[in-house]
Amino acid sequence: MRIRKKPWAEPELAACDFYIKNPAETRGNWSKVFEKQQPLHLELGCGKGSFVAQAALAYPHVNFIAVDIKSDMLGVGRRNIVKFFQEAGKTVDDVKNIALVAWNVEQIEKIISPEDKIERIYINFCNPWPRGKHKKRRLTFPLKLMKYREFLEEGGEIRFKTDDDELFEESLEYFEECGFRIDYITRDLHNSDFSKIYGENFMTEHERMFSQEGIKIKYCTAVKDVLPEKKDGEKEVSE
Repeated sequence: MRIRKKPWAEPELAACDFYIKNPAETRGNWSKVFEKQQPLHLELGCGKGSFVAQAALAYPHVNFIAVDIKSDMLGVGRRNIVKFFQEAGKTVDDVKNIALVAWNVEQIEKIISPEDKIERIYINFCNPWPRGKHKKRRLTFPLKLMKYREFLEEGGEIRFKTDDDELFEESLEYFEECGFRIDYITRDLHNSDFSKIYGENFMTEHERMFSQEGIKIKYCTAVKDVLPEKKDGEKEVSE
């Protein structure tokens, strides 16, 4: 998502208690960032912050790490998080279970380690990178999934949403290749039984926009399982 330069973003983030200024220094110690030691969930590409704000309000017993590469985007995210909390009758001081992080997901292993024991990863409406030579940039590409496996707990899961048909179908193959079991799948999220199984569906700005355009939302839950055995001469993951 493109966003215009916002001169106020960095100063506001610098003054924000739930913004992590040096995330690499926190690697292996994310539980200590939060007031309470609770399960850790990670959102990759948190955008304008509406998803993590809703999730954090609904699940105060979970700590959320929300990562995006653009500080301008995170500035908007900080304001949206505060807005959601205020609308819920809380104040900015009540934002205790969110950590905003400016970082390139391509190098996520430099700020998250196996010791951090992430329970769940959210990937919401990432760039589909449809051109062949660019597909390796996808957040669900095998090389990235193998990185996530390193810090995702055994039995941990990835919850993946997209509007893009090709990205979704190819991501299902990526998950299988990297030892993830598909526990739930729907190609029409808003007409599925998702809410009966998982509870409320927290919508992002993209999800709301695509749905209004009549585009069906694809979703799956991929659970970390045993890596498939390699065949003779076969590479471990797609390059």
